[in-house]
Amino acid sequence: MRAMHIAATGMEAQRLNVEVISHNIANTTTTGFKASRVEFQDLLYQNIRTVGSPSSDSGTIVPSGLQVGLGVLPAATYRVNTQGTLLPTDNVLDIAINGQGFFQIQMPDGTTTYTRSGAFLPDADGNIVTADGYQIIPNITIPSGAIEVTINKNGQVSATIEGQTGQQVLGQIQLAYFINPVGLEALGGNLLRETDASGTPVVSNPGTSGLGVLLQGSLEQSSVNIVTEISTLITAQRAYEMNSKVITTAEQMMAVTSQMKS
Repeated sequence: MRAMHIAATGMEAQRLNVEVISHNIANTTTTGFKASRVEFQDLLYQNIRTVGSPSSDSGTIVPSGLQVGLGVLPAATYRVNTQGTLLPTDNVLDIAINGQGFFQIQMPDGTTTYTRSGAFLPDADGNIVTADGYQIIPNITIPSGAIEVTINKNGQVSATIEGQTGQQVLGQIQLAYFINPVGLEALGGNLLRETDASGTPVVSNPGTSGLGVLLQGSLEQSSVNIVTEISTLITAQRAYEMNSKVITTAEQMMAVTSQMKS
């Protein structure tokens, strides 16, 4: 009986759906996190009577046909790259991106990763780094004796140095843009990696080439909408329960058939 297999694919699909939803909810307060959703596809169909096939010698054709679907298949998970709320923190090296773009991060193996999380800190040498100690690209060093560090909306980093008049330019923060940001591979730790699907990055200063601007002393919050996630979770739960009822019903029908044979 096909119904049991079809319902089993539905239960498996909703199990994965609940896992994605739970991951979203778990990251409700993760800086720069983008919620994901699952995309489903219907499985192959069994053609019992092919649509458009001849129904007589006089040239008449079947207008509808008879097909039975074989279930559902999870096809992909998509990150929903909507802008998160910008929350003021008043921390000097907290930087939010208002608009498109990613910060570039230098990994220990020399590769470049990307993030929307702008929760930066200075290391022992004054380099601006992530919470894991990875430097931003281009590297910017805050000298000892810096009294006040300012980052303008276009990414220029300046500081007032003790004993000097005026501000000294320390460097320029640049952002990367991808034609298909959904194609970036998530690595954990708020980091993403370039893939063939994402395309190569276009790097430019904030506020140019369609990139967003920076806001010092703020962080971009998670894009997770908890109300939407709970609603989706309830729908997934109900769908899972209905698929399980289909299996129960199919089993009962098979039992009736078995009793008829006996």
